[in-house]
Amino acid sequence: MRRVVGINFDHMHMGDLLRQAHDHPGAEIAGICDADPTRMRDAVANFALPPERVFTDVATCLQATRPDLVILCPATAEHAAYVEQVAPLAPGATIMVEKPFAASLAEADRMIAAAGANGCPLAINWPLAWYRTHNQTKRLIDDGTIGQLLEVHFHDGNRGPLYHLADKVEVSREEVERRKPGSWWYKAASGGGSLLDYLGYGATLGTWFMDGEAPLEVTSTTWAAPGLEVDEHSVTVLRYERGLSRMETRWGTLTDPWTFQPQPRCGFVVVGSEGSISSWDYDDHVTVQTRARPEAFQVHAHPMTVPRQGPIQYLLHCIETGERITGPLDPAVSRTGQRIVDTAFASAREKRTLPLVG
Repeated sequence: MRRVVGINFDHMHMGDLLRQAHDHPGAEIAGICDADPTRMRDAVANFALPPERVFTDVATCLQATRPDLVILCPATAEHAAYVEQVAPLAPGATIMVEKPFAASLAEADRMIAAAGANGCPLAINWPLAWYRTHNQTKRLIDDGTIGQLLEVHFHDGNRGPLYHLADKVEVSREEVERRKPGSWWYKAASGGGSLLDYLGYGATLGTWFMDGEAPLEVTSTTWAAPGLEVDEHSVTVLRYERGLSRMETRWGTLTDPWTFQPQPRCGFVVVGSEGSISSWDYDDHVTVQTRARPEAFQVHAHPMTVPRQGPIQYLLHCIETGERITGPLDPAVSRTGQRIVDTAFASAREKRTLPLVG
């Protein structure tokens, strides 16, 4: 039985990830840890965790549990510090950080270095990596269905990060407004804002679609509501050697895509030399258009199968088999995504086009 530990509950996805561990027949939740015990109450109740598996100190938690897999969900600006703290205390354990990678490329590199120095495989979890549509799109790209990939267009977001808790539990608009002033999501120093929250998705999966190719330069602009210190809307243009790609992030959509797709729809449109594919979040199909078949047609998106139905299942499989972590979770792929995010953030701040950093 593989031992899984969840540390820091800043990100509401911790509850979803712990549920995956709880439901996995080969895993157990060996411990959870947060400096604020109140933030763990739902997890304690949902997974019937006894007091001896609940901790408020990271070192004590790791020494007591000896985990195989550590899930980290701190605020973005704290990702590097947590990996640097956890890796020496849990040498050899796989460390999974919930997206985004980091608040900066320098911090991402600190994470890679700390994990490597302690023999800890590192994974960055992007929930979009498990959507059947985007995996079907990758297969079609790799099969040559649309020829050479030229462009990746991405739009994603939701009503805002405070409108839902773990398991997509709804939060009222009044409660959202009450929580905004104190939430790390709306603090610049904590790595808040829609660009840092969502651009990494498009940049990382776009890099995966592009087989690791990086753009040459980046142009980005952002918008923030009066009184907010972080953006709620960003548009970024990437110039590659063979064309332009566009990526848009939005907090404040009319609906959340997992209930009703907003307009513009959330997901990707990829364009190749011989065709294009639209790949929307939560659909069961993608739509393809090619030179040979100019009328748009649907291709069934095959459901994800074991061991790629979710990050916990996949990482436990890698632990069991010794397989290397691949795809968007691979730090090398995510690092290119982080380079794009860093350049976009600087471009928006400086209001000019910039060459890709790093």
